[in-house]
Amino acid sequence: MRRSMAGWGSGLLGVLIFSGSLPATRVAVGGFSPLFLTAARAVIAAALAAALLALLRQARPARRDLPSLAIVALGVVAGFPLLTALALQHITSAQSIVFIGLLPLATALFGVLRARERPKPAFWLFATAGSLTVAGFALWQGGGASLGSDLLAGDLLMVLAILLCGLGYAEGAALSRRLGGWQVISWALVLAVPAMAVTALATMPDDWTGIAVPAWIGLGYVSVFSMLVGFFFWYRGLALGGIAGVGQLQLLQPAFGLILAGLLLREPVAWTMIAAAGMVVLCVAGAKKFA
Repeated sequence: MRRSMAGWGSGLLGVLIFSGSLPATRVAVGGFSPLFLTAARAVIAAALAAALLALLRQARPARRDLPSLAIVALGVVAGFPLLTALALQHITSAQSIVFIGLLPLATALFGVLRARERPKPAFWLFATAGSLTVAGFALWQGGGASLGSDLLAGDLLMVLAILLCGLGYAEGAALSRRLGGWQVISWALVLAVPAMAVTALATMPDDWTGIAVPAWIGLGYVSVFSMLVGFFFWYRGLALGGIAGVGQLQLLQPAFGLILAGLLLREPVAWTMIAAAGMVVLCVAGAKKFA
C-alpha cells in the first residue's frame, strides 16, 4: 500500500509538471517554429541528462535494454511532440484535447500488453468514462472547427501521436523497474540526440534578435521540466503504482493546463471546465480503487 501511494504521489507531481507544458509551448511558439521547438527541447534535455548520467557515474544500459529505450525515444522524445506539432497545422488546439483525453486509456492498454498488468473490469469503466468526459468537454467547447480542409490528416497524426506516446509511457515504466525512472528518460534522450540535433540545426531561426524573453522562458520550461524533470516523477510513479492505474492521472492534465493558462496567460477558465475537472477527479479515484 505504501509503495502504491508513493507511486500515485510521484505520478501526480509528474502530471503537474507536464501541465505547464501547454502554456509554456504557447509562449515559446511565439518565437520558435514548432519543429525547431520539438528538436531543441530534446537536445537541451539530452545535454542535461548526459551530464547527470556522467556526474552520478551511471552504468550504460545493457544491450537487451536498447530496443526498449529506442521505443521510449520514439514515443515521448520525438514522436509525440513532433506529430502533435504537425497535427496542429490541420486541426485546432480544442480538437487536440479530444485526443489527449484518450492518452490515459492508450497508456493502460499498452501497460497490459507490454507490462502484463491486469486491472479489474471496473477499472476500464472508470478509465473510459474519464476519457469520454475529457473528449466530450473538448468537443462541446468547439472542437469541431478545423484550421484547414485536411482534417483527416490532422486526426490521423493525433491518433498516431497518442499511440506512440502511450507505448512510450508503458515501455519506459516497465523499464524503470529495472533501470530507474530518471535513468530511462536520460538514456532515451541521449539515444535520440543525434537525430534531434540534426533537426534543430536544419530548422533553427534565421534571426535570433527578434525572439522575445518569454519565448526563451517557454523553451527553457519545456526543455528542462517537460522533457526531463517531469519524467523523473512520472516514470517512477508508473513503476511503483502501476501503469494502468497511475496513467489515469493524465486525465487531470488538461484541467491543470487550462488553470495554469488562466493564471499565467490570463485566459478565461469557464465553470464548465471546473465541472468537467470534478467528474475527471471522480473517474481517477474510481480507477485508482480498481487498478
